[in-house]
Amino acid sequence: MTLHKKLACLLLAGYAFASCTKLDEKLGSTITRSQADSVIKVPSLLKTAYDALQLPYQDQSNFWALQEMTADEAVAPTRGGDWDDNGVWRSLKTHSWTAEHSHVGSSFSNLLLLQFASTNVLNFNPSARQAAEARFLRALSMFSVLDGWGQVPFRAPEDNLLEAPRVLKGLEALDFIVEELNAIIPDLPERSGSVPAFVANKDAARTLLMKCYLNKGAFATPATPTFDAADMQQVITLADQIIGSGRYQLANNYFDNFTQNNHALSTENIFTQENGPGLSTARSGNAAFCHWAPTLHYNQTPGGWNGFTTISDFYDKFEAVDTRRGGPYDGVTNLTGLHVGMLVGQQYNKDGVALKDRKDNPLIFTREIALQETGNDLEVKGIRVVKYPPDMITPNGSNSNNGNNDWVFFRYADVLLMKAEALLRTNGAPAALLIVNELRLKRKATPLLTLTADILLDERGRELYWEGWRRQDLIRFNRFLEPWQLKPADDPKYLLFPIPVNDLAVNPNLSQNPGY
Repeated sequence: MTLHKKLACLLLAGYAFASCTKLDEKLGSTITRSQADSVIKVPSLLKTAYDALQLPYQDQSNFWALQEMTADEAVAPTRGGDWDDNGVWRSLKTHSWTAEHSHVGSSFSNLLLLQFASTNVLNFNPSARQAAEARFLRALSMFSVLDGWGQVPFRAPEDNLLEAPRVLKGLEALDFIVEELNAIIPDLPERSGSVPAFVANKDAARTLLMKCYLNKGAFATPATPTFDAADMQQVITLADQIIGSGRYQLANNYFDNFTQNNHALSTENIFTQENGPGLSTARSGNAAFCHWAPTLHYNQTPGGWNGFTTISDFYDKFEAVDTRRGGPYDGVTNLTGLHVGMLVGQQYNKDGVALKDRKDNPLIFTREIALQETGNDLEVKGIRVVKYPPDMITPNGSNSNNGNNDWVFFRYADVLLMKAEALLRTNGAPAALLIVNELRLKRKATPLLTLTADILLDERGRELYWEGWRRQDLIRFNRFLEPWQLKPADDPKYLLFPIPVNDLAVNPNLSQNPGY
């Protein structure tokens, strides 16, 4: 490969992950390394790395789907001929996927592209802060790959790209991630008014570290998770650093954390991805609108794709007074009639007129849902979820990447719940109960009288539903293999995803996960 082609490859942030050679090898090119350094600018490379967050995390069929569709929160039923896609959605729900599953393969590839784009920044003499931001993004992608597949292909900046990446497995990979995060915290900026949530910051690194320590035993032995007291103390200490900063408080309106101007309204968001005109539309992936479009009916405003729902068993975990279950939201309901949260029953337009489906049936979303719907009422089956209030203010924001809703990775409420979990796992149930009830009171839910692991798992579901954490939580609480609505009990092999067949073919350092 010539250096000219190599420059193009690097500027595209790694879409030729295994085909480029190192820049200091001229290979007959007339461009020197110093000239290359003058052409490739670190800010552009860092922006490319941030942009690479979008496809694996925001697209509705990538890593979010692997975390939510495999769990008890989300389902994509086939409606007649719609949403069949050769059974890829059904196999996620029933835990019957294979190494050829398209969503498993694309998620793995896109997370590795994020890792490559982040590592690429380190090749061009970044400042200490730029390097720390890139290393944080790399750590996040590696954490997700470890969570999903149990092994992480990895390249250091100096590695020869002609050779297959080495593979870090299990706790070896987690130890590397933990070491990286601890190393970069001093060089990351403090989250502040001048450092928005969409910039990697110290608290984002601390939150990811909390997840590393909390899930350590589950990553080591996913079928029988363990919780070391020292690891739980790390979670508590990191949480106290975030809490003690005074930078965050629980939002007065839960859905302000996800709305079109959540960058300004949220008092909880620790790390996000910036979306909006001129940002999301320049990226290869989709944005937050892919988390209201797949669930809304064609005849609602904004019109959707009439697909995703939740299940009634999960919906029933909420009290009617719990504001997280949803209701009217200013800036959406007054303009469209649409509520946010969980939608069940008759739907209306902004004038209060009852909507109908395309067959002229009343648009009454039902509690009942099957994996394959065939009746005359197939369009109305299932409770719909609108976690991100649609952007009805930005031009074209409601149905395109123009939506200004920043994507939320880490929130203060999650920090509080992780601290409560660490306390509960180290005989600190009374203190954990106080934290959970603080959160529940803010969400107008009835205070709990006691706290057990099962109750805390339900609370994490109520607070964090459809945010991409449910599969990980179910595994850590040893509930992922149990039967639930639409899913039978299943094989322990599904605690990890299979390594995609194409990746096995090109990297001999990878090994297929057991059972596949």
